[in-house]
Amino acid sequence: MITTVIFDMDGVIVDTEPIHYAAFQEHFRQLMISVPDELYATFTGNSTRNIYEKLKEKFELEGEVADMVEMKRALFNNAFDVSEDLFLLEGVEDLIKDLKSNGMQLVLASSSARVTIGRIFKRFNLNQYFSHIVSGADFPRSKPDPAIFLKAVELSGDPAENCIVIEDSTNGILGAKRAGIYTIGYKSEHSKLQDLSMADQVIAHFNELNFDIIHRING
Repeated sequence: MITTVIFDMDGVIVDTEPIHYAAFQEHFRQLMISVPDELYATFTGNSTRNIYEKLKEKFELEGEVADMVEMKRALFNNAFDVSEDLFLLEGVEDLIKDLKSNGMQLVLASSSARVTIGRIFKRFNLNQYFSHIVSGADFPRSKPDPAIFLKAVELSGDPAENCIVIEDSTNGILGAKRAGIYTIGYKSEHSKLQDLSMADQVIAHFNELNFDIIHRING
């Protein structure tokens, strides 16, 4: 019986990927490196710090990773503030409200930094629904490392078998499975080059889920 739902954020609750992509591409131009989309797709679910650690090694970049992270974050924030076409993904707000109103605990497990999570939660008034927020920036390794999901389970107070994860990335699904949690893969039109085959279940729209369906899942 499921009592806690652990949500990813980017690509599951809100489609910030175009803004992230634009911010990264602008920074790549500033760094004078070319990152193919195939390589960029492997970063989905990673923290920004981990992404720049990999880029620094691959492209032998000079400078501190922390400075690169701050520059990319500034580019993202500027784009986020002026974007008028940023919305919650279709159906996810109804699902969140349905789960919350029926007593389901909701936890966020996002690779984004806390400051980014805070901006999005404030913009869409989401804090009222989530009991805990876990940021991947607080861990040395990103998804598919299971640490972020193990922490989410710990904070929930429920055993892993009473939790499910909703993810849209290969790395996120692998991390959740490694944590021993039933995982639903969300296959959205925005999920580029992501392999969801390891998920226990794959959906294409949030209207495929509701409290009754999730509550009866045998995790």
